[in-house]
Amino acid sequence: DGMVSNMGAVTGIAAGTGSHFVVVLSGLVIIAVESISMAVGSYLSSKSEQEIDERKLNEERFELKTYPQEERDELTEMYVKDGWPPVLAKEMATAASQNKDLFLQEMAYRELKIIPNNGNHPFHNGLAMGIAYIAGGAVPLVPYFIIGSPLAAIPVSVAVTLIGLFALGAYTTKF
Repeated sequence: DGMVSNMGAVTGIAAGTGSHFVVVLSGLVIIAVESISMAVGSYLSSKSEQEIDERKLNEERFELKTYPQEERDELTEMYVKDGWPPVLAKEMATAASQNKDLFLQEMAYRELKIIPNNGNHPFHNGLAMGIAYIAGGAVPLVPYFIIGSPLAAIPVSVAVTLIGLFALGAYTTKF
C-alpha cells in the first residue's frame, strides 16, 4: 500500500511541477507522515487486541476459581469434542485443573481461542509497521534521487514499484 500510494502521489507531483526538489521533498514528507500514521494505527490496534484478550483471561480466571468443577467438566467436553477418548479426556482435564496456569492456558486456547502470552508486543508491532512503510514508500522515490529529471524518473519509478510489488507478492506467497 505504501509503495502504490507514494508512487501515485510522487508521480502526480512530478508531472504537475517538474521540480526535482519539490518531488523529493514531497515524497519524503509523504513517507514520514504515512509511516507514522501506520505505525500508530498498528500500535493502537495491537494494544486494543491485547487489552480485550486480557479482559477475557481475567473473566476466565474468575470462572476457574469460582466454578472449578464446571470448568473441568467443560474442558473434558472440549477434549472429547476434539476426538480424545472420554476416559482420557477426563484424566487430562483433571490433570490440567491441578495447575492453575495450565488450566487457564487450556481454557483460553480451547474455549476463548486465544493464546496467553502470545508474544503480541504493541510497540514492536507499531515499530515494524513504521519501518516497513518507510521501506515500501521509499521504493518509488529512489529513482527521483538517481535521475535528475522528474519527468524522466516517472516511468522508472512506476517500473521499480511494479517490480517491488511483484517481488513482495512472490515473497509473501512463498512464506
